[in-house]
Amino acid sequence: MKDTTRLIIVGGFLGAGKTTLLFNATQRLMEEGKRVGLVTNDQASELVDTSFLLRTKVDVAEVSGSCFCCNYQGFIDSVYQVKHDATADVIIAEPVGSCTDLSATLMQPLKENYSKDLLLSPLSVLADPVRLSDILNGGTAGLHPSAAYIFKKQLEESDIILISKADLLNKKEMNKLKQKVEAAYPFTTVLAVSSKTGESLQEWLKLLETNTKAGQRIVEIDYNTYAEGEAVLGWLNGSATLQGKQVDWNKFINDFLKRLAAKIDEKQIGVGHIKILLENDQNYISGNITGSSKTLSIRGEVAKSNSAQLTINARVEIAPEKLDRLIKETLEVVSRTEIETTIKAWKYLSPGYPKPTHRYKNVFCLGKE
Repeated sequence: MKDTTRLIIVGGFLGAGKTTLLFNATQRLMEEGKRVGLVTNDQASELVDTSFLLRTKVDVAEVSGSCFCCNYQGFIDSVYQVKHDATADVIIAEPVGSCTDLSATLMQPLKENYSKDLLLSPLSVLADPVRLSDILNGGTAGLHPSAAYIFKKQLEESDIILISKADLLNKKEMNKLKQKVEAAYPFTTVLAVSSKTGESLQEWLKLLETNTKAGQRIVEIDYNTYAEGEAVLGWLNGSATLQGKQVDWNKFINDFLKRLAAKIDEKQIGVGHIKILLENDQNYISGNITGSSKTLSIRGEVAKSNSAQLTINARVEIAPEKLDRLIKETLEVVSRTEIETTIKAWKYLSPGYPKPTHRYKNVFCLGKE
């Protein structure tokens, strides 16, 4: 096992594009000859992120049932599992999208207790440009005010803010947004990145690999507001086997997500994110909804076949049982009598009150900082 492994923690609110960015970052690092491991996180198992990131052909560990900070030992165990199994040069960890206070609950204890084994990179936080613009203008980005509070706190504690999906804005729009972010968070490095075009990806990775000033700020967190921001979201994680006769899975996914997005528009429901992954042998289709139907995106393509594997994760501002009903009813309508669904695992919930294992009041400074 390597003596020292670089640990990169990448946060950001639901729907910011973390998983796609980490997929691309992993590919870049592997092309440079580095051994990479990944650690994912969620309140329940059956993660789209884990299934998707396994396609990088690297070791992936999953911390499910609780966030990293509330299951600190589970996080540490997963990091060391990947460090050992992959003899990793680099480990990238992706916390739950609704998680904040990472500097106080993760970065400081890591610096104090594991600096000999883990070289900690600056805390990066991704922010969707559309939501970010609205938040900076005093809005809530279509979210419950307490969920928007989490979004803002994530930005406030970051060492690096990554404005994701940079390809959605033209150069003038992006420069204006960057200036507003830099004015609002003057002690943070700001980069605009795009998983689609690769913009600034290499610059970000170089910054992570050469900078050890991590967790430079601890912010004040109202845990009651934080808890409410998570609790307003119904969470659903599920996986199922789909069977039919030479099914056009591309049409199936397209119909399913369009119908689901239309229902969301009709009910004016706030969305953290809805992720779906359909796998057919070595091929896959992934789909995302991060707000209204305008945010719907689908990529990938699979051939017609008799069966496929479906994984779905949804974080939506309705009661968990209503979210369960919405997803299942939409699936039933689209499947009609042509597709039989066999549930493998299915769980819906509302997160409990966050209770971190550690919470430092002050920034821990390593001797060389």
